[in-house]
Formats: sequence, structure tokens, C-alpha cells
Amino acid sequence: MHTATGSAIEGRLLRIRGGVQGVGFRWHLVEAATARDLQGWVRNRHDGSVEALVWGDAAQVAELIHWAGYGPPHARVSAVEVALATERPQGFVRLPDA
Repeated sequence: MHTATGSAIEGRLLRIRGGVQGVGFRWHLVEAATARDLQGWVRNRHDGSVEALVWGDAAQVAELIHWAGYGPPHARVSAVEVALATERPQGFVRLPDA
């Protein structure tokens, strides 16, 4: 899919692992995503990871994935798993833990 300006639109489902809970990761990810005009959601998982769905301009999605590789200052990211997303959300929200 492309926008009216020809930019590619894509969605990705991220699973961020490491020391990523209790460090403001979700709050910072919402800020980083909305600054890039992305749509989606983010939530903590019971296994200690953070999961996020991001949808928008392909270049902006790639920037957010890069940001997720290091996250906020106190995060210790060990891995970012990326998969294609099929769900297309509206806005960007924090969901309850899952």
C-alpha cells in the first residue's frame, strides 16, 4: 500500500526482549511512535518482553524498529523480533498487559 505521496505504508509486530519492563519502555515507545506519526499499540507481556504493533510510513516504521533496538536510557535490549503485521490500528495506545 502507498500514500497519496507515493510513500510505502507497512505494519510490523515487534517483540522486544531484555531488561525492558519497569524502565518506561512503553511510555517512551508511544512518544517515539507518535512523533513519527505511526499508529499501533504497545503492551508488556508476562514473559518480561514488550510487544508493539506499528503501522505507517515504511521509513518511519524502520526508524522506530531501530529505536527499539536500544530504547530509553535504562533499558537493556537483548533482541528485537520483527514480523509482518496484519492488523491495522487507529491512533497509538498502551494496552493492558498480556
